[in-house]
Amino acid sequence: MVLDDKSCVMWSFTLHYHVLVRLDRERALGWSVEEVLERWTALFTGPLLVVRYLSAARAEMTDAEIARVEELAEGYRAPLHDLSWFMRTLNEHVARLANAEDAVTGRFWAGRFKSQALLDEKALLAAMAYVDLNPVRAGVAETPEASDYTSIQERLGQVPASAALEVQPEPPAAEAEGNIEATTLEAEVLRAQPEVQSVPQASLMPFDATARTAWAIPFAFTDYLELVDWTGRALRCDKRGHIAAHQPKILARLGIDGERFIAHAARLLKEFGTAVGAPEALVSLCAPRQTRDLRGMRAARRLFATPRAA
Repeated sequence: MVLDDKSCVMWSFTLHYHVLVRLDRERALGWSVEEVLERWTALFTGPLLVVRYLSAARAEMTDAEIARVEELAEGYRAPLHDLSWFMRTLNEHVARLANAEDAVTGRFWAGRFKSQALLDEKALLAAMAYVDLNPVRAGVAETPEASDYTSIQERLGQVPASAALEVQPEPPAAEAEGNIEATTLEAEVLRAQPEVQSVPQASLMPFDATARTAWAIPFAFTDYLELVDWTGRALRCDKRGHIAAHQPKILARLGIDGERFIAHAARLLKEFGTAVGAPEALVSLCAPRQTRDLRGMRAARRLFATPRAA
């Protein structure tokens, strides 16, 4: 992925998919012109000026041409940390694969994506567990490690060969070597499917409970696995009575009440609006969004409120 190279959790299903991504504007602002262009042209054809700039022909370019390329690079920089552009590109890639597999053309997605901001570590943990357990709750897998196309399966190294995507041959786009007309973002053309598929896959965001690793999920992976397994078992009616009444360490550390988490996990994201988080995090977001209240405050108090000391 071009956006930030890092995602926490992803799961795909027949009619939709879930993905958690981290937007890192500051990191994108620190990229050089060449790095911006290399990232952009990994997926988009780019105009001929950019193609020349990234080749040995740069030495023959005039100052005016180089200035134009630098101007284009600044235009590309914003989409590289923009969620809408990320989803637009990802959805086009998925639609191409699906249409090629079915030998059809035309519109694939029914509508625009929906997004929710995760405001704190509690919200991140809850959303990750919700997404990773989707196949189990849907009845298409018995365990998280047997859930195809999920991040938790990939982290455990359990991805079967049958889950690998097969890329159908696709005629190369006419603009593959540079599009002379692509002087605006809307004119940019996504590269042919084999080229897109050959882009190195970014690794999932790592876990690090010590907070020493930049861009890491601030939990221990073993604690997260325990949480996912415990929550998944508790949500199954035929297993609820057989789970030991103990609380995972990570829940205790974050102040999440285990029984409440289990009771509301199945409908977690539906109870919130455009943001998920603790009550204080939602309150602090009201002013920037110029609103008095945000949907989900009641659910936040039930799930994430820090227990008062006795």
